[in-house]
Amino acid sequence: MALEEKINAGRFVVLGEFEPPKGNNFSAYVKHANQVRGRLDAYVVPEMASAVLKASSLGACALLQREGIETVFQVCCRDRNRLALQADLLAAGGLGVKNLMVVSGDDITHGDHPQARTVNDLTTIELLEVVQRLGTGKDMAGIELDGVPRFCTGSTFDNTAAGGLLEIELENLQKKIALGAKFFITHPIFDLRAFQQFVKRVDTSKIALIPTVLLLKSAGMARYIDRNIKGVSIPAEMIRDIQKASDKVEICTRIAAQTISRLKEMGLAGVLISTVGWEDKLPMILDQIKS
Repeated sequence: MALEEKINAGRFVVLGEFEPPKGNNFSAYVKHANQVRGRLDAYVVPEMASAVLKASSLGACALLQREGIETVFQVCCRDRNRLALQADLLAAGGLGVKNLMVVSGDDITHGDHPQARTVNDLTTIELLEVVQRLGTGKDMAGIELDGVPRFCTGSTFDNTAAGGLLEIELENLQKKIALGAKFFITHPIFDLRAFQQFVKRVDTSKIALIPTVLLLKSAGMARYIDRNIKGVSIPAEMIRDIQKASDKVEICTRIAAQTISRLKEMGLAGVLISTVGWEDKLPMILDQIKS
């Protein structure tokens, strides 16, 4: 069953984030992907997360599709103009990629090429309009296509927004749904009590909301996120548990697995597990959630 069918059927989907390598050696990438074959509903391939140069999402998706693995192609407004974005979407359709995740992209000044020029020719709303238009058989110029790409399309939702910004985010959510978006990925979730309060603002019976569960690696990483990532808070007891643990990998994978189980109990559509280079630890998490 394809990802879209599972979402439509209300099944709890488990996605895994697989960052492409910084280089063209995909041997470890494919190895780690095959280690969890059949245990994830789809593999989300980021497009240069944190604006750090990596192999492209489309290229990595093509490689995994060739292995018989269902992927989610991340289409990023930051780096490409409307011509290049449409070209990538047509290529993805031709390569058999069935799922898209439309994102704006992280601030380029945070990455390893801060001198690069940000493009942002289209907003995420406009790019969703393009995806919808291509699905009718025409490009942005109104010219008919020879072959029509169709995707299960998702986007992001900023659950860290507050006040007026949250109202704007909720308005944009409705616009994205009207443009065909089927699922929405949140920022990393650690404080489940705070997230439960946020979820009350969203009808999760009608919206496929998929929180990100970020695999922590150390107490230092947890403290850094808690202090420096706006809107993301990590409970002090969670940081203390990691600090005290003799086996950091065991405690961090256990925290991720427990978070996933709690989110499933909340009736959400699924989770995206982000391992930030620790893809080889995914089996440990999946073992604990019996996926």
